[in-house]
This record gives sequence, C-alpha cells and structure tokens, in this order.
Amino acid sequence: MDGGSGLNIMYAETLNAMGIDRSCIRSTGSPFHDIVPGKQAMPLGQIDLPVTFGNLTNYRTETLTFEVVRFHRTYHAILGRTSYAKFMTVPNYTYLKLKMPGLCGVITISTSFQCTYECEVECCEYAVTIVASKELAAIREEVIEEAPDPSGRPGLLSL
Repeated sequence: MDGGSGLNIMYAETLNAMGIDRSCIRSTGSPFHDIVPGKQAMPLGQIDLPVTFGNLTNYRTETLTFEVVRFHRTYHAILGRTSYAKFMTVPNYTYLKLKMPGLCGVITISTSFQCTYECEVECCEYAVTIVASKELAAIREEVIEEAPDPSGRPGLLSL
C-alpha cells in the first residue's frame, strides 16, 4: 500500500503468474515519474482488473485500473490513493492493516511483520545489486578509456 502514490501499479511478472494475456493491456503512451528516482518510466500500458477483499460472507469487489510495468520488485502490486478512495479504505501503516466497509461490517486486511520484513530485505538487496552493477559499468568505461592502443604501437611523443 502506498498512500503517497496516485498510481496503482501491477508488475508484468504478476500478470504472467496470474495467466493474464498481455493483449488485455491498453496502450497509454504516457510516462510517469518518481517510481524510479530522477527518471521517467514508461509503462507497458493499463489494465482493468476486479479486486476483491474479504471472505465469502463479507467481501468487497471493485474494478481498479493498474499501470503495468516491467520493473523487478518483491511485491505483486501496489495500491495507491485511487484504490483507497474507491474501496473507502483507511490504511494503518503502523499495524500494516487496511480497514474498509463490506457487505456485513468492517473488513480488516492484515499482513505479517515477518513477510513485510522479508520483502524489504529483498528490495534492499536488489537495490544494492543495481548500484553495484552501475558502479561496475562506470569502472569498465574508465578502464576502456584508459586502455593502451590495441595496435601495440607506442603513442607519439613530442620533443
């Protein structure tokens, strides 16, 4: 849950795992910002999916529009402010709970702190890998620039 975002994000890997055909994705051609700090991101497109919270006796279903992205993340999807408004949800970030009205009373959605911790650790490890690969690419470029002439001839010296 990301109450600071105006977007609902679904990862392409999640769509694949759900068996949803990519032909269901509508092209938008509109980039968005601040998902990748300092860069704009281009989604694959948008998809409308029914989302249900609750159980057989007390549930709530709404159709949400997701931006489908090719990023690698540890999450399946991220729900933004638009989802909260549609479900009339009250998030509690401290206790990792969502509360919303259902057919037969309040629906409470919870997660475990262990699961959240494991997702955060995986995100940090992924970020470290990205930074390390960028640093390695920068070092590789420096080495290429400073490499001697491959012909083996010494450079010209001016006397």
